[in-house]
Amino acid sequence: MTATVDQLPAGRTPTAEEQRLQQQRRRDRVSRIFWRIAGYVVVLGFWEYASGAILDERLLPGPSDIVRTFVEIFNGGRLFSSFGATLTRLGVGFTLAFVIGGAIGLLTQLRWWEGFFKDSILISLTAPGLVWALTGIVIWGFEAQGWIFAIVLTTFGIVSVNVAAGVKALPKDLLDMAKAFKVKPFVRQREIVVPHLAPYLFTAIRFGFSLGWKVTVLTELFTATRGIGFEMRIATQLFRMDEFFTWVLSFFVFALFLEKVVLQYFERRFFRWRPEVTA
Repeated sequence: MTATVDQLPAGRTPTAEEQRLQQQRRRDRVSRIFWRIAGYVVVLGFWEYASGAILDERLLPGPSDIVRTFVEIFNGGRLFSSFGATLTRLGVGFTLAFVIGGAIGLLTQLRWWEGFFKDSILISLTAPGLVWALTGIVIWGFEAQGWIFAIVLTTFGIVSVNVAAGVKALPKDLLDMAKAFKVKPFVRQREIVVPHLAPYLFTAIRFGFSLGWKVTVLTELFTATRGIGFEMRIATQLFRMDEFFTWVLSFFVFALFLEKVVLQYFERRFFRWRPEVTA
């Protein structure tokens, strides 16, 4: 394994092999960006053609119509208010799910608790979010407990499984050595346990948050008077397909933004101590 040029000591000139690896990385990055952009261009181009040529524009508005509708929604102030309502619900629900799931993941290291929670975790992982959304509606109606119930029951299982896997994979030899050298418990947790569990926690956040995001919008379709799901419901009831697709695409774009920008930013900062290597 050879360190990349970015990690070379100051003042040392990269070797010819290291320069070749850096140039290869740049070519690979440009190629990935090109094909990703090409994919968007092809899909959007075909979509624009299909709107009117294959399907009626009222049923399938084109990207140009979506852009105009987005500007109208943005100028009207509905975009931020709707996303704010949805993110507030998601933040509350997923925070509870993360705390509950993390605690259960730690408890399942004990045989008795593992048996106690095993089936409930399996049900959380396999049951569709629609089941919990409808259950919450039946029990609590339009109250906040309904969507909190749906988000927690859908996502806590993913958190539990990842935390449990991370704890089981803890380097016991390293912990024993730290105890032998009388390293303080707080330092052991900070320097050994937390860095080891971090990849599992980020995986739990990534997949749990994506599921919670979907369930939140799903519950809003049935119960909310504000939020992205509510806006989608009103758009379909009034047969405003341009608004419906605008909210759908806004949902997708914002989800990609959270994943590719926000979450990956914190992930890179947290793991900046790990040197990047290339084969």
